[in-house]
Amino acid sequence: MPTKEDSQLTCMAGEFLVVSKLFKRRYQASVTLGNAKAIDVLAYNPATGKNFAVQVKTLRRRNCFPIDRKAIKADHVYIFVFLNAFEDTEEFFIVPGAEILADIDRFFGSSFRNPDKPSPVPAINYGPLSPYKNNWGLFDR
Repeated sequence: MPTKEDSQLTCMAGEFLVVSKLFKRRYQASVTLGNAKAIDVLAYNPATGKNFAVQVKTLRRRNCFPIDRKAIKADHVYIFVFLNAFEDTEEFFIVPGAEILADIDRFFGSSFRNPDKPSPVPAINYGPLSPYKNNWGLFDR
């Protein structure tokens, strides 16, 4: 069972990796620090003048991402990160919140579908995320 410290390290690793990827694309980005954050990363594209509120969800290995569907905001960008083993490349899936909300059944699958027996831990499944792999162009729109 992961410790609280380990899960905090996992989350922070994902946030800093996302910021570094945004920097490489010449965006301005900043990790927001705090215990009860509504936004993990603030990003700005100087070429378009657009700001982005980014939520980062990170796991050490491929699995479902636990997330409360009521917390998803249409105007946020969600970046799901698999850290993978140290020697392996990380994986990034970049999805607009509006697209998740437009197709809750597809993203959440069985963890959401059964209203008579809702999952105690709703989660976004890996399969629906696959078309969004390395979707960094989202920040150019």
